[in-house]
This record gives sequence, C-alpha cells and structure tokens, in this order.
Amino acid sequence: MTSQPTPPNVGSHDLPISPALAAFMAGGWAATPLPADARVAGHDVLPARRAKLSTHFPGARLVIPAGQLKVRTNDCDYRFRPHTGYAWLTGLTGEDQAGNVLVLEPSGPEGHEPVLYLRPRSPRDGSSDEFYRDRRYGEFWVGRRPDLGESAQLTGLRTAHLDELEKLLAGPAPSGGVRLLAGVDPSVDAQLGLSDGLAPVLGELRLIKDAWEVDQLQLAVDHTTLGFEDVVRALPTALRHHRGERWLEGVFNLRARAEGNGTGYETIVASGAHAGVLHWIRNDGPLDSSQLLLLDAGVETDTLYTADITRTLPLSGTFTPVQRQVYELVLAAQDAGIAALRPGAAFRDFHRAAMRVIAEGLHDWGVLKVSAEEAMREDSGLYRRYTLCSSGHMLGLDVHDCAKARNETYLDGVLEAGQVLTVEPGLYLQPDDETLPPELRGIGVRIEDDLVITEDGARLMSSALPRTVAGIEQWMGELLG
Repeated sequence: MTSQPTPPNVGSHDLPISPALAAFMAGGWAATPLPADARVAGHDVLPARRAKLSTHFPGARLVIPAGQLKVRTNDCDYRFRPHTGYAWLTGLTGEDQAGNVLVLEPSGPEGHEPVLYLRPRSPRDGSSDEFYRDRRYGEFWVGRRPDLGESAQLTGLRTAHLDELEKLLAGPAPSGGVRLLAGVDPSVDAQLGLSDGLAPVLGELRLIKDAWEVDQLQLAVDHTTLGFEDVVRALPTALRHHRGERWLEGVFNLRARAEGNGTGYETIVASGAHAGVLHWIRNDGPLDSSQLLLLDAGVETDTLYTADITRTLPLSGTFTPVQRQVYELVLAAQDAGIAALRPGAAFRDFHRAAMRVIAEGLHDWGVLKVSAEEAMREDSGLYRRYTLCSSGHMLGLDVHDCAKARNETYLDGVLEAGQVLTVEPGLYLQPDDETLPPELRGIGVRIEDDLVITEDGARLMSSALPRTVAGIEQWMGELLG
C-alpha cells in the first residue's frame, strides 16, 4: 500500500497517510459555524478609520498585508502578530491572520471598497487534506480559521480567497497607481516592488485615539497594574532563586498571557547595575535585597493595545538614603514632565522640562561640573551621560506607537486631546563611571507612566500604581504582608 505524496508544510517525521485513512478523513464532520452575532472588537469604529485613510489616496489601490509567519527553528514558527496597520483597519488580531492582505480598491472618484484577501478555513469534503496534514495552516495543528463568509460577517468586509490576490496585483493598476505598505510581507513586496506613503499616513492617523482605543489602553494599564502586584508578591521566592530576574519575568508574563494576548514588548527585569542597561531583557541575574529592581513591563490586550509602565522598587521594601536621593530626583523630573502636558504644547516640551530638573539635580550633587543651563544647550548635552534617552513616546497598538509618522506631525508637532503617551525620565548611573562618587555607581532608576491628553491637561491612566517613595514602601508592605 502506498501513501499519498507529502503536501507542503508537512514535517519529514510525519507518519504516511494511506488511501484508506485519507478516505476516512474526508467525511463524517459536523458543522461548527461561528455564532451569528460574532464581530471583531471595535467593529463599529473601523469604517471611519478606513474612510480617513481613503481620503489621502484618491484613485489609488492601497495594499496592507498582515505579514507572514517567521521560522523560529526548523519547522517551528514564532507566535504570529499581524502588522499594526492591518489590525487597526480590520480589527483582526489573531494568529490566524498570517498571509492575509487588506486591499482598498478605488471605487468612484474619491472612495474605496475594502476587500479582505485571506486563506479561508480548509474544506473537509475530501478536496483537501490541509486541515489535518498542514502543520502551518491546518486546523488540527494550529486551530480553526473562519471561512470567507464568516470573515465577512466578523469584519463587515467583502472577502476573497488569497489566491485571487496574485491575479489582481498582476493585472492593470488603477489610474491612481498602487500604494503598498512595504516591508511587511515579502511575497507581496516581490510582486509589487517597494512603494511608500502608506506608513507615515497610517502612523499619523493613529496619533489621536478614539474613545474605544482609550478604553482598550486603560484595560491594558489595569492588567499591567495587576502584573506589578504579582511581581511584588513573588519577591520572597525570587530573592531565593539564582535567576531571580527571570523568575519575576515569568510571573509578570503569566499575568499578561492570562489577561491578554501577552506582553506588548519584552519584559525588562533589571536588578542592581542591570538597570543601567536601557533595554535589559536577558533577565538572567540574581536579586540582592540591598539593591533596587527596575521593572519595565506592559500587558497587551487581545485587541493588541499595550501598556508601558516602569517602577523602580527597593528589593528590601525600603529605600536606602542614597537610593531615595536618586529616586526623588527622577520623580521630580517626571512630575515636571507631566505638568508640561496639555493640548497645544510642543511634543518635546515635557522631555525638556524633565531633563532640566535632571540637569539641575546632577549639578547640585556636584556630578555635573557645568551649570544646568550650559548642559542643556544643543551644543553640549553633557547631562545625557547619565540619562541618555528620550523621556517618552506615543503609545497604542505599538509600544513606540506611530513611529513612522513624519517629524512635523509627531516629534516636532504639538500635543492634541486624545493622544496617549508615556512620560519616563530616568537616571542610569553606570557601575564603572569614574565621574560618579562610589555610592552612586550602579544605581538605575526609571519611573514611567501612561497618560492621555485631555482638553485641559492630561489624565494619569496608571495612577493605581504608587509613584512616591512613601507610597511605594507602603504598597510593597501591604502586598508582602
């Protein structure tokens, strides 16, 4: 008895399929339709988003891929997350979106018709064995996908088989040309070549969050707050473990997976001098109760909106005098940055306000030998030896949201009501920095909170987590008993 040829995406160690088994697998399956009222989250706000994008490119075909699976090792892929632009326009956020593409096809002189090209659910009538043989896309391997009709129901969009996309893109282009969100799907890039213009516009359209988005971000912040509480409760166990940082990473990440899609970025758990490494994600160090712990972490919701919060905590539960000295300077800088947030203020104002406090404090300590005024000049910036990076960024579907927006609309622009951003000044005093007195070396402090710009200022979304020295010590004491 011979087996069928091995189809694509079947591992070399898979068992052969006999004709008898193939025939047996081709029937006897009950219908499992989606609930008739199933819709993507945010269904009602999606048409307005697509309409806004449409107005920027009259007559052009707009191609927005979800992205492709990426191999982690041999026949194992990384967990898939669709591209932010695709998720924002479709509401589709699941791992089953790999390879799918949204096309906004010109219709009329100004409008577009959105069409979702996708890989639908595999049939079980004997015409395909994908559902049980394909390791990448088979339902028995990676879970159910909606069929074309169900995808239309979920999104309100016209749907078409992914095979039809190649024919569309190979045909004549509309009069307004084709705009591709490039660098997302190599197969689409190869067919269309690189084009530009979509990424900056998508970034700029997402700068101001609607009320539904702000609610999703608040949910992410609330779940993150629970994760920080989990971490504090886990400190006694983590302090005894030889990789205490990694233990705490696991504790927070458990909350992120339990409450949402996971973490919005790799969790930073940096104890002692590791806090001086801005993106410390090795998290392989032990914990020392005499040191500080910098925890920078955020839960990503199932709708892919992420929080981004940092707290610096005394592992003993109580700040030492020198730890308190550093912490309170960073807190004063953050307070100054938050106070500068209001509609109409330059985006960079809050960073400048925070950095002036840092520079003044470093000068008062005798660390910075020049005045704060001189250190703040563009041709100087000497204070940055101890703080280095920017003091905040936009927040949303990406942790560093809207990064492709043009400078004049973002970094060199002004704040507007509905924008969500972080304020996160820090001091990173390296253990080998001979410009510092010995007692300051190896201390890193960052305090980061998430805020939404309101009509008259800003609302602190992460206010449930204490920021002051006394507040943190009391909070930790209550959680640790």
